[in-house]
Amino acid sequence: MARELFARDSVEDVLDRIAAMAVEWIEGCDEAGILMIDRRKHEFYTPAATADLVHESDRAQAECDEGPCLDASRHEQSFRVDDMAEDPRWPCYRPRAVELGVGSMLGFELYTRDEHLGALDLYSYRPRAFGEDAPELGWVFASHAALAIAGAQREATLREGYATREEIGEAIGIVMERRRITKDQAFELIKTTSMNTNTKVRDVARNIARTGEIPGG
Repeated sequence: MARELFARDSVEDVLDRIAAMAVEWIEGCDEAGILMIDRRKHEFYTPAATADLVHESDRAQAECDEGPCLDASRHEQSFRVDDMAEDPRWPCYRPRAVELGVGSMLGFELYTRDEHLGALDLYSYRPRAFGEDAPELGWVFASHAALAIAGAQREATLREGYATREEIGEAIGIVMERRRITKDQAFELIKTTSMNTNTKVRDVARNIARTGEIPGG
C-alpha cells in the first residue's frame, strides 16, 4: 500500500486512492471519503470521495453544523455508528443521512497541522455492517491519509515562505534604489510601515514590488 501511494503524482491522487482502497479492503465499507476543515476560513471541503453520497453527507453536516465526521475532525476522536436510523446523536444530520441511505459509519480523525482538521469516513448502506477488524484497518488508511496531507501542507508552507522571501527581497531592492539607502535601512523602513499600518511585512513588500510605491512618499 505504501509503495503504491508513494508512486502517486499528487496529494489529491493519494487521497483518492486511499478512499478507493478503503472500499476494496475493509469488509462492510461501501463508500469512503475525507472531510477537511479549514478553521481560519471556516470552510469545509471534501478532497476525496468514492460517491456522491459522501459529498451529500458532508454537505448536510456543514449545513446542520453537526455530525459524526465533524465531531471526528473538530474533537480529534474516532466514531462508530452501528445503526444510523436508531442513533440518538445529531438530530439535524441523522434524518438526512438516513434519507441518503446511510446505514452505518466509521470515522477516524486525521492528525494534520496548523488550522486544518480532517477525518477519514467510511460508509455502509447496511446497519451493523463493519466487523471487529474494521477499526484497525481504518486506522491504517487514516495514518496514510494524514501523512499525505501533512506532507502537502509542509510543501505549501515552504513554497509560501520562499515566495515571501522573494517579494521582500525585491521590495528591499526597490527601496534601496529609490531612497539611496542601505539594505538594513530599507528593511527597517518596511518593518516600520508594517507596524504603523498594522499590515504584515510580506503584504507591505508585495505592494511595493507590485506598485513601486515607497512608504512615506
